[in-house]
Amino acid sequence: MKLFFASDIHGCAESTKTMLAAFEQSGADHLILLGDVLNHGPRNALPAGYAPIEVAELLNPYADRITAVRGNCDSEVDQMLLEFPMMADYNLVLLAEGRRLFLTHGHLYNGDKHPRLRAGDVIVSGHTHLPVAEQKEELYLFNPGSVTIPRGEYQASYGLLEDNTLKVVSFDGATICSVGLS
Repeated sequence: MKLFFASDIHGCAESTKTMLAAFEQSGADHLILLGDVLNHGPRNALPAGYAPIEVAELLNPYADRITAVRGNCDSEVDQMLLEFPMMADYNLVLLAEGRRLFLTHGHLYNGDKHPRLRAGDVIVSGHTHLPVAEQKEELYLFNPGSVTIPRGEYQASYGLLEDNTLKVVSFDGATICSVGLS
């Protein structure tokens, strides 16, 4: 199974189109959205191509392949436009080998504050707009960066889980960081 992760779309239609093209090209089975889907948020500049209704229209055909969690900029009003649930603060995904992915946006739960997890589990979050793929003690931390508003000196990016490797990839195809799951 191959998973595709995206976070912090912030209502940008052009970034959504780019992300969906990368999703299709990746051959991933599922698209995991880590919050901040439609709204740009009061602390972010309005992104070029801001069109939350169009973003919803672009994502809805993929509803049966999307697993999503709520970000700090997402609201019940946003949910009204989407055909997949995205109001949960977290979600757990159990992989075939027994490893769990704790999916969250990152504003409530993150690598420093999370429920009790087992050794080898993965905390998958967005929120910081910074890519991360690393092992921290007995857990793995993974952040695919931001589709629309990357921070630091990073490019817009997404994440993949394939063959027991988590990696963050820029939209030009370069791997930004990766970690193998042992």
